Amino acid sequence: MFRGQFEHAMDGKGRVALPSRYRDALTRAGDARLVVTRGLTDPCLDVYPMKSWEDLEARVAALPRFDPGVVKLRRLYVSAAVECDLDGQGRLLVPQALRELAKLDKGVFWAGMTTKAELWSAEEWARVNADSTFDGEQLHKLGAELKL
Repeated sequence: MFRGQFEHAMDGKGRVALPSRYRDALTRAGDARLVVTRGLTDPCLDVYPMKSWEDLEARVAALPRFDPGVVKLRRLYVSAAVECDLDGQGRLLVPQALRELAKLDKGVFWAGMTTKAELWSAEEWARVNADSTFDGEQLHKLGAELKL
């Protein structure tokens, strides 16, 4: 659903335009509601269409309730999630606490990740991706798994 990379600007109130390609995909899916939560492994935000988020919640709910890793996942990822609607101009209002976690300011970067998008500070995106080398063995293994 979410493909491509897009640079955008966030205004002083924390609003950022959702890329038009992403909006079009949401319109085709029939539901423009989004869920935003913190990134688990990177300093970014994960942005899910509502249906994808509900599918994830169902999978998390099926995990062992008292497993320490599951508890931590729920505390860090699920409890941080906020439902966000797009305004009339296709902008998403990112809550202040999540903006601070991801160090979002004026320059932001959208990265499509299939069933979700990541929203990055443009500076953090550049820093994290400065080393774009890829482990050949890891790439071979992924290609085999995907039957490429």
